[in-house]
Amino acid sequence: MVTVTVDSKGRLSIPADVRDELGIATGDVLFLESDPEHAVIHLAKAENPFDGLARHAIEEYRQGRTISLEAYAAKHNINLTDE
Repeated sequence: MVTVTVDSKGRLSIPADVRDELGIATGDVLFLESDPEHAVIHLAKAENPFDGLARHAIEEYRQGRTISLEAYAAKHNINLTDE
């Protein structure tokens, strides 16, 4: 457990070792949820949904589960020319 102090503007600093452990970098967005009944604050790193999609697409590519645009178009009778 780590102790942090709230400053006069209501900010707190997350120690570097905790940021490193959680992969939190400058500019990252975090979700904050308060639980007043238990005097607890929960933080969760927000993830850009496109980052997750990109990771999935890269994994699909690495495992050979992708096809070229031309092959997809041919399979689905899609014309890729200007005509």
